[in-house]
Amino acid sequence: MIHHFKPALLMLLVWTLITGVFYPVLVTQLGQLLFPRQANGSLIEKDGKVLGSELIGQPFGDPRYFWGRPSATAPHAYNAGASSGSNQGPTNPALLAAIKSRVQALRNADPGNTAPVPVDLVTASGSGLDPHISPAAAAYQAARVARLRNLSLPVVEDLVKRYTEGRQFGFLGEPRVNVLKLNLALDALR
Repeated sequence: MIHHFKPALLMLLVWTLITGVFYPVLVTQLGQLLFPRQANGSLIEKDGKVLGSELIGQPFGDPRYFWGRPSATAPHAYNAGASSGSNQGPTNPALLAAIKSRVQALRNADPGNTAPVPVDLVTASGSGLDPHISPAAAAYQAARVARLRNLSLPVVEDLVKRYTEGRQFGFLGEPRVNVLKLNLALDALR
């Protein structure tokens, strides 16, 4: 029996070192060498201060800003350490109540806006951390943001267009707007 046990332990040790130490170190070093910005979280900095990551949604509750997708992470919204969806199905009364509450919050922030509310402004993404909204969701909010910032609507609409990203590789996904980048650009207009 010891004749079989010794090679098995040796192989366990060898593969543990290869897959648990050498491979992760190699991949980490290659990431740092070839893609340092992405490997470090695609952080957005200003004056040496980290403002956020372009890959993780953040809360914006002030009506002067564009609002992103709601977050279903726990114990608080936009918790990057607990990425998750709500797991509430379309027939769940809690999901319907949350959507109604979110629609009401949008209506309260902009009472004159009677346009249909885009679905991505009232439903959380699967991760609960989506940093993007659809161009329709940005357009829905543009008049409110322009009015509250004393900007002309065409200026805000132009900003939305500039920060609208196309489909990845030209055919994957849908056009999208990064909320953090857009809001930072709004702040820079001052």
